[in-house]
Amino acid sequence: MKLLVVVVNNRDRPRFCDALVERDFRFTVISTTGGFLREGNTTALIGVSDQRKDELTALIKEICQTRERLVNVTPPAPEHIGAMIASPMKVLVGGAKAFILNVEQFEEV
Repeated sequence: MKLLVVVVNNRDRPRFCDALVERDFRFTVISTTGGFLREGNTTALIGVSDQRKDELTALIKEICQTRERLVNVTPPAPEHIGAMIASPMKVLVGGAKAFILNVEQFEEV
């Protein structure tokens, strides 16, 4: 058995969660915030059998696509505010980060 800890962008959350339900994956979601853009994410904890792990990772790749977005770059420290003007920069957002862990024991109580 595996435990997948999957972090997805909140824009992908509805499609991702709906697809998990449709394919009978059991999961728990936690609202989280990313460190780089400080935007909302969803972290899903998904227990899955070894036989269905590849199906789940393929589903994650299908739904959680990356996309470009313009963000304003702010100065790194308050003392540099006058020296730097915020300018838009293209960054990739979305996609997913999946941590796949082996589960030694699982009990449903």
